[in-house]
Amino acid sequence: MLAIFNSSVASGPEELRIPGDRSPNYPKKDSSDLLSSFFNAFPLAISLKMDGMGDMAYTHQKQDLLRPRSFTAKDDIFCLFEGTLDNLPSLRQQYGLSKSINEGLLVIEAYKTLRDRAPYPASHVVGHLDGQFAFIILDRATASIFVATDSHGKIPFYWGITADGSLAFSDDAELLKGACGKSLASFPQGCFFSSALNLRSYEHPKNKVTAVPAMEEELCGTTFKVENESVIAGIL
Repeated sequence: MLAIFNSSVASGPEELRIPGDRSPNYPKKDSSDLLSSFFNAFPLAISLKMDGMGDMAYTHQKQDLLRPRSFTAKDDIFCLFEGTLDNLPSLRQQYGLSKSINEGLLVIEAYKTLRDRAPYPASHVVGHLDGQFAFIILDRATASIFVATDSHGKIPFYWGITADGSLAFSDDAELLKGACGKSLASFPQGCFFSSALNLRSYEHPKNKVTAVPAMEEELCGTTFKVENESVIAGIL
């Protein structure tokens, strides 16, 4: 799956962009080239252009049966979802939803709770999701995004910044590498990113997420880590 958003929607951390600017040996490409590369690799992919805010695309090609991809839309909110929620039945009951509701629609309902019941903590909403997942939400009404992965990093998920400053997300690291160069990182597990709140840990909401420069020979230019997470794990 692939989602690309222009800077009016979200710009991403500076720590994600800087390694690419300092690595001329790893050239970057514009977001339009990234989208073209995705369709060259997956000719049967489906995409949706979002009113000048960006593009969202997905395919079932080369899909892991245990990590299905889906695209869902409701109330001008769009969601790309990969994976499964182990506690989907109980979450349906919690949100008063029917048994036919899938993971994507459930996540949209959870997001609406976060958006409409402020200051409802984002960590509570995402922290209730149990399973292996990565999802990308675009709220067209507010021109904002909300992105998260599970706390165990079971879904390979990456983000980067293209040559024209667009913020991109995908489960394909090599695809992003071709357009983002070293402005590329694995999305940190147990974290979320939003246009309003930037990058935060929902697993350890009181701890700051910091960026660590990667070695030159590594695929990514930056590694994002939750401060003192190893210490916390040891205490628990």
